[in-house]
Amino acid sequence: MDRRSFLTASACMGLIPQFARAQAAAPKVVTAPPPLVGELHLPDGAGRAPGLLILGGSEGGHGPAFHFAQTFAKRGFASLGLAYFGDPGLPATLENVPLEYFTRAIDWLSTHPAVDKTRIGVFGGSKGGEAALLIAARDPRIKAVVAGVPSSVAWQGYNPRNPINPGPSWILGGKPIPYVPYDGSVPFTGVLDLYQRSLAKAAPDAVIPVERINGPVLLVSARDDKLWPSAAMADQVIARLDKAKFRYPHNNLAYDNAGHAGFGEPLPPGTVVPPAMLAQLGGTAEGNLAMRADAWPKLLAFLDEALKPERKG
Repeated sequence: MDRRSFLTASACMGLIPQFARAQAAAPKVVTAPPPLVGELHLPDGAGRAPGLLILGGSEGGHGPAFHFAQTFAKRGFASLGLAYFGDPGLPATLENVPLEYFTRAIDWLSTHPAVDKTRIGVFGGSKGGEAALLIAARDPRIKAVVAGVPSSVAWQGYNPRNPINPGPSWILGGKPIPYVPYDGSVPFTGVLDLYQRSLAKAAPDAVIPVERINGPVLLVSARDDKLWPSAAMADQVIARLDKAKFRYPHNNLAYDNAGHAGFGEPLPPGTVVPPAMLAQLGGTAEGNLAMRADAWPKLLAFLDEALKPERKG
């Protein structure tokens, strides 16, 4: 595998949230207790609010998660932005992240006096979307899932110092959960090709058991994703749910001419999408902007419907 190509494409994922960060903080922010690295952004108003666990992707650290926590707090959600690697006290790289860490985060979020423990959802993009589906599949307290440009399987991890053979992304009980390894059997030609070839050889036990999720599922994916085949994997998730006769609403909003950076909040008119992002992550400038403009209000409506029953009707 070409180390430079893999690193360049992976690093581009960190550009995604940087388009829309200029906003005021939520009315109240509570620092999560160690070993959690997170911020709980609370909305205005009295009473218990629905909770959201917010997860970033392979850029690591807390930035994107904290940003989205601010955004959702203003929508009336008690939003816990959670880092899970790349910050002090956490795994340095996206390897061997304990799933129990997310359970602990849900424990704390669900017992906070400002949160209604019966109305908790999870929101994640890219590797955070993979994590969101894994978490919801093993914790029935999660009652709604939004996963952007997600995966249908658990993948091998990511280590910029060892991109060829990193450890697993996720562990449980100190052991790797079943995952899809990168297929290095042929010469590296691109990140998307690597993921597509590896996905074709995925063992059944590496597929996320999404049918165990205890609430509705909304996926947002891009048909021209150049990082990994998010639309194809999202289609696999929906097919698995359909086959299981999943009793909750589930949908994949898949967008043509859009890439990995098409997931997120709408951007102001005239926003210039860096050419390097389009080359590495896919889609056209117009397609990525259109995906954001169309999908964002739909996912907000989905979360309102799933977690704010008082708004129905």
